[in-house]
Amino acid sequence: MFILKCVVLILHFTFLESVKFRCDYRYTDIGWFKYHEIPATWDEARLRCHLEGGTLASPTTPKMKSLMLESFCKTEIFTGIAAIFSKGDYFTIAGIPLAEISHEWAPYEPDNKNNAENCITLNSDGKLSDVRCDEPRTYICYREHSNVDVNVCGTPDPDYHFETQTNKCYKFHTKAKNFERAHMICSAEGAHLAIINSEEEAKIITQIFAKYPKANIVGSIYQDIAIIGFNYWGLNSEWTTIHGESIQKAGYAKFAPGQPDNLKNREYCGTVFRTGLLNDGDCEVNYAFFCEKTPNYPPVCDNVSNTNHSRFCENDIQDHEKQLGSTSRNIIYPGPVY
Repeated sequence: MFILKCVVLILHFTFLESVKFRCDYRYTDIGWFKYHEIPATWDEARLRCHLEGGTLASPTTPKMKSLMLESFCKTEIFTGIAAIFSKGDYFTIAGIPLAEISHEWAPYEPDNKNNAENCITLNSDGKLSDVRCDEPRTYICYREHSNVDVNVCGTPDPDYHFETQTNKCYKFHTKAKNFERAHMICSAEGAHLAIINSEEEAKIITQIFAKYPKANIVGSIYQDIAIIGFNYWGLNSEWTTIHGESIQKAGYAKFAPGQPDNLKNREYCGTVFRTGLLNDGDCEVNYAFFCEKTPNYPPVCDNVSNTNHSRFCENDIQDHEKQLGSTSRNIIYPGPVY
């Protein structure tokens, strides 16, 4: 009896020891899940899940499959199972071969139509189909149980650092990307391209930049320039932050001497020199970039409180209307609550 009481106490305190993660992920007894309702290609889905701190979910166990099926509204979603490296050799992102995963194919699948179907979907009936990887679909990101908690910046990513002068967190990406990709990466990390709002913040950007010598910048010949969050919005013909505010109103508009010069008539995206002075850059050219994050966004929840999410599915609405014989399109029925 004494031993049983000890076991109960250990389990009780283990449960109370909470680990925090993004509130847009729901917690289950096998990990954290997030359904992405905006369709993406398989590569984009894999990347976004990775940047959010998870992985593209795959139905590797009956429990995983059951939770995935509860989480989406469409007829099918991407899984993390794909033949990326060699034709016909399907593995999850974690390297588990399809042969080791209990599964059932949908009728007439796999058919490898036009020899171009290298990704696998999970269908709403629980069966699998092979599909093109470049045709966008919805998907689920999954983060397994972890003792890694969020830091002061509200993220498990250790590369975000808090600056007391601005009460913001910053991350410098040394792997160069173009403006669009840099914006996507910051957004997926729960941040945004950095916006300089003052001389003080410009100094912080300069100090962070100085920690990374030119040799640390990968994929760009412009190692003294980094992307930040402003560009030239043609509608109002002025340099504007990604939050829709003129850089003058935002608080910092100091360009380097001779800039902006719109070299070759294609420099419409905002960058910054190591000196902290602004520059116009080519939106398609790869540069290093700065992400900026507020500590309280996205909000974080612990594994005790973040267990219930409700959702509404168009498919569910249509099914209910068919059952009720209703022709109204204004009635909203809730989907499953999990």
